[in-house]
Amino acid sequence: MLVEIAHLTKTYRNGVTANDDISLSIDAGEVFGLLGPNGAGKTTLVGQVLGSVVPTSGSILLADQDVLRNPAAARKTCSYQPQSSAPIDGMTPREAIQLIGEIRGGDPTAVRARAQELIDQLELGEWATKVVELSGGVARLVTFCMAVVVPGRVVVLDEPTNDIDPLRRKLLWQLVRSVADDGSAVLLVTHNVLEAERCVDRLAIIDHGRVVASGTPAAMKSQFQGELRLEITLEPDTQLPAAPEFVGSTTRQGRRVLADVELRHLQDAMRWATSLREAHIAEEFSIGPATLEDVYVRQVVEPNHVAEREEVTVP
Repeated sequence: MLVEIAHLTKTYRNGVTANDDISLSIDAGEVFGLLGPNGAGKTTLVGQVLGSVVPTSGSILLADQDVLRNPAAARKTCSYQPQSSAPIDGMTPREAIQLIGEIRGGDPTAVRARAQELIDQLELGEWATKVVELSGGVARLVTFCMAVVVPGRVVVLDEPTNDIDPLRRKLLWQLVRSVADDGSAVLLVTHNVLEAERCVDRLAIIDHGRVVASGTPAAMKSQFQGELRLEITLEPDTQLPAAPEFVGSTTRQGRRVLADVELRHLQDAMRWATSLREAHIAEEFSIGPATLEDVYVRQVVEPNHVAEREEVTVP
């Protein structure tokens, strides 16, 4: 394993525990997703992997190097896209990408070719040679290119698709996959659960500093075996009436209502949802197999998981 995190705990001086006994491993060629709400402890975990935050206890090995004893190993092993875009004042995007590649030890000719390849694949040509203030999405893409132009053995991407338009998000996910396929271990921090599902090999959901679920997307969704998820979007200023007995637990997020339905009650659920739309209570509805978002909702959002969460690990 390129990344081995064992029993990692970080407690700050004010008594707040940001990470609580976290253990994870990431292999070469793997995209590992790290999901969780704001304040879950993801940023603190990333800081410890990069050697910029010292844990209270536990261990981190990057390519068999002990980061706690040798923080410089993290700087040598990792390339990093931070959550905020990198400042490139006075440089063009191409110059900034090439500069980072050469700083990371890349051959200048190879770096120039790789920079152009990334610019072309992300369709950044119109900005590549301009010294101008970049929009949020373009700045994020340039920062991503700087992280992967000469990727480390471990590549850490913190919310790489923030502010990026849908077309270029798709292109970026393809590049994330290719970075792993070329041999790096990719640690992907994201809130975009649905998009992450199409990219990650394994993932962990973190809440209140602890891993509350981990495994492959397919294995994590297996907890919904035999169940469908009904999603209803309510009309503004309406309330959902009491659900029929065949509808399982429901969770409301704004106007969205998510409900569990067993497969044998599919037709009943369709009729009920249709009646809500005809009564102008529901604006629209859909029903289908569980997604990774449903796992996230069940582990983090649903009220019966707020008071006490048990760690769930699947192979």
